[in-house]
Amino acid sequence: MEIKKVGVLGCGLMGSGIAQVSATAGFEVTVLEVEQKFLDKGFAGIEKSLAKFAEKGTLKETPQAVRARLKGTTNMQDLADCDIVVEAVIENIVEKKKMYAALDAIAKKDAIFATNTSSISVTELMSATKRPERFIGLHFFNPVALMKLVEVVKTIATAPDVYDTAYEFGKKLGKVPVRTSDKTGFIVNRLLVPYLLDAVRAYEEGVGSIEDIDNAMKLGCGYPMGPLTLLDFVGLDTTYYITHVMYDEFKERRFASPPLLKRLVMAGWYGKKTGKGFYDYSDPSNPKPNKL
Repeated sequence: MEIKKVGVLGCGLMGSGIAQVSATAGFEVTVLEVEQKFLDKGFAGIEKSLAKFAEKGTLKETPQAVRARLKGTTNMQDLADCDIVVEAVIENIVEKKKMYAALDAIAKKDAIFATNTSSISVTELMSATKRPERFIGLHFFNPVALMKLVEVVKTIATAPDVYDTAYEFGKKLGKVPVRTSDKTGFIVNRLLVPYLLDAVRAYEEGVGSIEDIDNAMKLGCGYPMGPLTLLDFVGLDTTYYITHVMYDEFKERRFASPPLLKRLVMAGWYGKKTGKGFYDYSDPSNPKPNKL
């Protein structure tokens, strides 16, 4: 099938990014939120981002032309004619399943449902609908407008043509899609999370300071940022949640949350978004390592 109209569930950090790249690629996009204020905030971020791309000369048309393809709504019925609906709401399985069940009764029969989840079973989310063969994972990365990767995740029930359509949709968005299946963590988090957790354990065990661990991995392995900086950027709360899902699946220590990560989250130190994590962001341009 040909995708012409895109629906996005949620206009937060990920949802607004998915909406932006979809509209930039030429698709008509309808974004659903629970309240108008969340749409206003998300769309303001999109407009700011588009303006930056225009300044750099990397936007093929005017920001106004892209913005004209974006529509916000608080009425799920407005998604009835979408060819694909990408969900990017809170990482809570109960809330996601409720939304899919409601949408399933509204969306046209051949519409594809996609989830942007980074850790929840795509198969379990699929079970809330009556279209298992048309359900897939599309895991984008933050910031969506800049990160080139999208993981295209199939379940055992996903129809081959839906898998191919989702893969091609990723390419049309200007992304580099990779094919994977519904195994916890997919490709990236399956490999990345144990590395990040080992970095926390290395610090706990006195292997090196926060700065030394980060510099060692940047300069020794050529990574753009160190693991503790990356944890602050991703969100310690987000990673902590993912560890629960992955440990529950595999029961292996490498997926278990280190005590320090748990305590930082309990203290409300989630990283860059709260101003404190492994680093203190009182001066965002010059973050300093915290004494933990």
